[in-house]
Amino acid sequence: MSPVGYLLLLLGMGAVTYLPRLLPLLFLSQRTLPRWLVEWLELIPVAILAALLAPALLVDDGAGRIDLLRPQLWVAVPTFYVAWRSRSLGGTVVAGMGLFWLLGWCAG
Repeated sequence: MSPVGYLLLLLGMGAVTYLPRLLPLLFLSQRTLPRWLVEWLELIPVAILAALLAPALLVDDGAGRIDLLRPQLWVAVPTFYVAWRSRSLGGTVVAGMGLFWLLGWCAG
């Protein structure tokens, strides 16, 4: 691909990434949204996080079925508790990594 092609590709990727964030900000920043819509919008990050985490925590990679004995799931439970109580991203990451290391060390 030519340098101009790369430049056009980068500009296109930037536009595709930036415009979906800019347009709602421009149109909605000066308006007062209904309370039900604000409450509904507040649930979207939680839903996205759950959708991203659930397969990694519950689904067995090889068989493609739900496995409740996965170590990732058992480490995630106390890590979620640490996140809920501390509300600290750094503390949660350190606790999760430490617990995962500890589980791996205990399991052999």
